[in-house]
Amino acid sequence: MALRSLHLRDFVIVQQLELDLHGGLTVLTGETGAGKSILIDALQFALGSRADAGVIREGAARTEVSACFDTTPAVRAWLAEEGFDAGDEAPDGAGGGAGELLLRRTLDAQGRSRGWINGGSATAAQLRALGEHLLDIHGQHAWQSLTRAASVRALLDAYAGVAPDTLDAPWQAWRAAEHALAEARAAQQTLAAEQERLAWQLQEVDKLAPGAHEWDELNAEHTRLSHAQSLIDTAQEVLQRLEDETAGAVDGLSRAQSALAAQAAVEPAFGAVAEVLGSALAQAEDAVHTLHAWLRRTSPDPERLAELDARLSAWMALARRHRCLPEDLPALRERWHAEAQRLDAAADLDALEAAARRAEAALREAAAAVSAKRRKAAPKLAAAITAALQTLGMQGGRFEVALQPLPEPTAAGLEDVAFLVAGHAGSAPRPVGKVASGGELSRIALAIAVSTSALGEAPTLIFDEIDVGIGGAVADTVGRLMQQLGRDRQVLAVTHLAQVAARADHHLRVSKAAGEGGRTTSGVHALDAAERVQEIARMIGGERRTDTTLAHARELLEAGARSAPLALAGEAP
Repeated sequence: MALRSLHLRDFVIVQQLELDLHGGLTVLTGETGAGKSILIDALQFALGSRADAGVIREGAARTEVSACFDTTPAVRAWLAEEGFDAGDEAPDGAGGGAGELLLRRTLDAQGRSRGWINGGSATAAQLRALGEHLLDIHGQHAWQSLTRAASVRALLDAYAGVAPDTLDAPWQAWRAAEHALAEARAAQQTLAAEQERLAWQLQEVDKLAPGAHEWDELNAEHTRLSHAQSLIDTAQEVLQRLEDETAGAVDGLSRAQSALAAQAAVEPAFGAVAEVLGSALAQAEDAVHTLHAWLRRTSPDPERLAELDARLSAWMALARRHRCLPEDLPALRERWHAEAQRLDAAADLDALEAAARRAEAALREAAAAVSAKRRKAAPKLAAAITAALQTLGMQGGRFEVALQPLPEPTAAGLEDVAFLVAGHAGSAPRPVGKVASGGELSRIALAIAVSTSALGEAPTLIFDEIDVGIGGAVADTVGRLMQQLGRDRQVLAVTHLAQVAARADHHLRVSKAAGEGGRTTSGVHALDAAERVQEIARMIGGERRTDTTLAHARELLEAGARSAPLALAGEAP
């Protein structure tokens, strides 16, 4: 079980729909134009496909689609990595440990789209990324991807177990190394001029060698020295006022403190005042000591002052020349040194060439590992698809996976990948895109789908009218293949083939009806056993059912119920 339920509101011609889904093979049938593919479109919309206001039902302000899934370990890991609520796993015996995942997306008439994952706001890109873990959709035009080189290569790589981003990092590293080397070669003359300019600037600034905090220190020292005599005069004047024998503050405090202390026995309050005066006296004596010590080590220093003047002038002249503040010179010097190192490295062609060679060797090594997996998987994939073709009305047909070596590595590796097919025995294999018959293309696409479906991690497979253009015994085989797939995974199939519908575990009929205001609406109905007979008879003979078509429908249903398992062709390596 994977997709549990789907809820649509005002989507295309669906006014409101709540649909519960089950495991196994579920088919959707109905008349042409009834909207069988609308459910698939709604699922893709919920999983981040392009939002087009045309999906909003006529007359509605917005559309909304919700889908509820069982979670898997891969889904829970993705949710945790992206910061979404991963939900709780169901207890053992209640769903095999799977939790619940709820996706919701809306779109209004102004084209504003919003999405949610388990209640948390999500972007369309996040919905698409999550969808890769949930659904694997094979559309009615799946054969078109067989003509695109990237799709063909991706299919083989998935079969071979090659992760899509395996070569991304080594490819980008090699391209960056080659780009740096090419730039250095093209800019040698410019680099030399830049190096010469920087060398001259650095020689000048290095000669000054401005320290990180030197500008503030120079200014502070210059201020002190330029006011040295005034400071000395002030210190001497203060000492005189403190130490004068007749009117000095220290002597006066001493006499006042002694007088109060002598009367403290008579008046206790004098004792407290005497203590205050004693503290003041101690502080005054400390000030005298400090000023004497300062005077002993301080004297006017005109030579040092001249040195400071010259140093400050040099700072200011260099700052003016380079149009910056004097205090910014140390940072400018560091920046130039870093730039010089970068230019030296860029000019070192030997080092750049060595780096490019190392990067290319790393890319070739990674690509060689990918090539080995492709070579091992290619014949196995070809054999699996060839076997499937025999059951799909192309007896004697042969499928090949061709690997064409490339002269230089690419982002995709060391070879091109092509799918070749021979439609019947004795014919030479040709590129799939050159096969003339559209029916053959559809059958080839279906053979690939059933041969590779077991590879994906997505628990739900969707086949959207991929069986167009086939019938008879081939249609019966397609039904058996889908029925077999449904034993391992949840399979949803939009089909027009009675042979496929008869083998379903669950049958949904899509129909149109006139809704409010005469607008056409689409609905979905789960068929019981009797209704299935009627629907399959309609698929066989049209709206006018006869005893013959009804009997044929019952036959097909009985054959589907007792069908033996049909082994799927091939396994992944």
